[in-house]
Amino acid sequence: MTVMLAPLLHVDSSADREASVSRQLGRLFADEWRGGGGTVRYRDVSAEPVPPLREAYARLGRRVERKGVLSLDDIAALVEDADEQREWDLTLPLITEVREARAVLLGVPMYNFGVPATFKAWIDRISFPGAFVDPVTGRKLLADKDFVVVNARGGGYGPGAPREKFEFQESYLRAYLSDKGADRVTFVSQEFTRVGDVPALDGLEDLAAASRATARSRVLELARAIR
Repeated sequence: MTVMLAPLLHVDSSADREASVSRQLGRLFADEWRGGGGTVRYRDVSAEPVPPLREAYARLGRRVERKGVLSLDDIAALVEDADEQREWDLTLPLITEVREARAVLLGVPMYNFGVPATFKAWIDRISFPGAFVDPVTGRKLLADKDFVVVNARGGGYGPGAPREKFEFQESYLRAYLSDKGADRVTFVSQEFTRVGDVPALDGLEDLAAASRATARSRVLELARAIR
């Protein structure tokens, strides 16, 4: 009998459908996950953008916060009009995908030192008050999930690099996921992805190749370990 693993939620956000490094690393992880018998639920927030929040989202969110942490059914019962219903209908499926996943794989390129706007829109929408807290016990629902974030960066932004202070991609996601109660978070970064395109990066080919090899090896290692 084949044992099916709980699903992996794979979220891609790069606008580049052909040459994206974060997409390449994400596919490598997802393929390895499937090869071990796991299932993958895929969402591409660049191809199918998540609508930005509207006033009714904030209105419903404030009403929920005043009552404390609620179940998803209790939140739905507080919807008061068509605009709030629209916002909740856009939000609930995204929250449910995260809650039902065994592990979450996030493909995130660096855009202007941070994350893509399409990815931030997804984050904003799933961050509905109390969405990842058990209303009975107060337990953080993301604590027992593995999160793997595959980052791609055109240059070098790691510790000690001249442009380290411009890094608001991994640091932002690390703070966000920690705040939401995610305890098992691993980042895999491939740097110098624009070597060959940007003249200022000429001469860094060896660093780019080493970063690529390390990232790909780490992605496969994580997929096998987590499943």
